[in-house]
Amino acid sequence: MSQLSTRHLLGIKDISPEDIQLIFETADNFKEVLNRPIKKVPSLRDITIANIFFENSTRTRLSFELAEKRLSADVVNFSSSTSSVKKGETLIDTVNNILSMKVDMVVMRHSSPGAPHFLARNITANIVNAGDGTHEHPTQALLDAFSIREKLGDVAGKKIAIIGDILHSRVALSNIFCLQKLGAEVMVCGPTTLIPKHIVSLGVKVEHDVEKALQWCDVANVLRIQLERQQIKYFPSLREYSLYFGINKKMLDRLDKEIVIMHPGPINRGVELNSDVADSEHSIILQQVENGVAVRMAVLYLLAGVK
Repeated sequence: MSQLSTRHLLGIKDISPEDIQLIFETADNFKEVLNRPIKKVPSLRDITIANIFFENSTRTRLSFELAEKRLSADVVNFSSSTSSVKKGETLIDTVNNILSMKVDMVVMRHSSPGAPHFLARNITANIVNAGDGTHEHPTQALLDAFSIREKLGDVAGKKIAIIGDILHSRVALSNIFCLQKLGAEVMVCGPTTLIPKHIVSLGVKVEHDVEKALQWCDVANVLRIQLERQQIKYFPSLREYSLYFGINKKMLDRLDKEIVIMHPGPINRGVELNSDVADSEHSIILQQVENGVAVRMAVLYLLAGVK
């Protein structure tokens, strides 16, 4: 297989295990490029990519922009806070105006679930979903799984615990789909109020005791509490959440095995992770950031070849 089966990357649910493996193999090659003295290739020299972000972002936006520039693409950055969206312009009008400037590909983050799918039905450019509401964040799941593969040799057969705010996390859903397609077992762990009621229908285990989850897993992917998405209080206080669900070095030292700690960022230090864990030898958080550029290079390169 040398080409993706889809024109867009809207979600992990929409792609095949073969697509994921092709992205990983391509990312392996681009990671070699990123470790060269000259970290740039002319692969997308004739492609123009628009980064359209309707939500705040630091890591994802920088990672995509760097990936695009490493591929020699022309890059247009759009921020809704300084655009005509503030004057009432619709999403489709905004994007069509950008496309009329001969843009080939759109990377979009939006607060509304399904916004990238809506665009894919209405415009001709390739669409990459950089996060849509609490729905999916496919490139984050891909880079997480790529990092597990790099650290442990394979994803198949591994036990992955996703710990934290599962209810509001697009990262959790994309990770569940991706890890299962690659043959991993998945557990979610957190307060009862932050675990979706029907998540067991996705074939995951559910645990409410963090120490039991850590004892079970090979990898713990720890998520932050997304207070900006919460309309009501799901637990009494951050201090109490940290007391019952925060992970510290003493907990890891009590385990009878070594596990890997991951986090998609940003980290709320002292809440879901203590610094003695985030900065420990267990952590591959910075490797995730590095791998994010290679994986996004792979996604953009492969999508550019599908018309």
